[in-house]
Amino acid sequence: MNGYMKVWLKRRMIPQQWQAAKEVIKKIEHAGYEAFIVGGAVRDYYLQKENNDVDIATSALPEEIQTIFSQTIDVGIAHGTVIVLDCGEPIEVTTYRTESTYSDHRRPDTVEFVRNLQEDLKRRDFTMNAMALSQTAEFIDYYDGRQHIDSKMICAVGEPGQRFEEDALRMLRAVRFAAQLHFSIEDNTFEAIRQNAASIEYVAIERIQVELSKIFSSAHSAFGIEYMEKTTLSHYLYGEFNSSDWTRFASDDRQVGWAYFCLVNGSDLNLLTKYRCSNKDRLFVKTVLDAYESLLDGISHVDLMRFDSMVLKTACQFVIWQNHTLDVVYEELVARKSTLPLQHAHELAITGKDLLVWSSKKRGSWIKQALDAAVEAVLNGEVQNDKQQLKEWFYAFHDEG
Repeated sequence: MNGYMKVWLKRRMIPQQWQAAKEVIKKIEHAGYEAFIVGGAVRDYYLQKENNDVDIATSALPEEIQTIFSQTIDVGIAHGTVIVLDCGEPIEVTTYRTESTYSDHRRPDTVEFVRNLQEDLKRRDFTMNAMALSQTAEFIDYYDGRQHIDSKMICAVGEPGQRFEEDALRMLRAVRFAAQLHFSIEDNTFEAIRQNAASIEYVAIERIQVELSKIFSSAHSAFGIEYMEKTTLSHYLYGEFNSSDWTRFASDDRQVGWAYFCLVNGSDLNLLTKYRCSNKDRLFVKTVLDAYESLLDGISHVDLMRFDSMVLKTACQFVIWQNHTLDVVYEELVARKSTLPLQHAHELAITGKDLLVWSSKKRGSWIKQALDAAVEAVLNGEVQNDKQQLKEWFYAFHDEG
């Protein structure tokens, strides 16, 4: 019994998904059709990595799958895909298919269902993603995917230029896999990317953003950025991609990656808009970059209060990754933060209503200015966070104003 069979039987990798997939395959085979696990799950299974996205390809047509199973969801039936719910976990099942030309470099003009597994696998992007696995853990590997994995090589299936003309995003996926796995891109595949790099502009920016997020958060992001430069893909995307900026970067958090990308591009937050990042991403990036500048300038008590520990840690890492001297280590910052008399501005013992009562002024921007000044005074030890003491402080502050 080989090692992969043992892993399979022990069900080490996402047991619910894999066990459900096995049951789905058994039922499809019992009905007289073929079915195999395909795609990234097979690649990661061979690499002995966990993968919670287990997909099945089958010779059965979508309507035949719906006959076999009682609970299915049509999610892409025009392209042969249904989700099967019968076996405890949702399992995506797709009919073997071939695809026609890709006029827009993104989607096939037409899809034709076939009954042959090899025809289905040969339309896939890279050999390591063009393997199939039976429910008894036998590999079907028409395109030497295991050999290329063993050689740590990313190779397109068939003619590389044709694969990239079909879907230009595959070029960026090659770079992403290089960054994640620290694999090299095979020479012919690399040259085809270089020759077709300009067609990345056909791809929806949201799809590009997803791939860049995975590159930024990969174990070998600098390696991936270097491939962005060498293939010239970087010439056709927003922002500058310089691998030398990323040599010390190390994070598996996509938001940290985007923050660092903005930083090495002159703290350009407009890049987030261009790549359609979320408002949540934008807020995180802006806050981290503010914290980074505060660290370089000498962080104040107010800034120490307003930045949470995650932001402070990220900003400290940025200082180090940018080869600047960090005057205070992250742990000391956190310790200092914990001793502040205020952890949040809303902990201040007075409010704007108090200021209106104590003053004859009408509402206006002066209220925020006074409250901000009160927070700073408390943090700097000029006054205690006590309502009566703050009232006396306010009168003195008001008179000075």
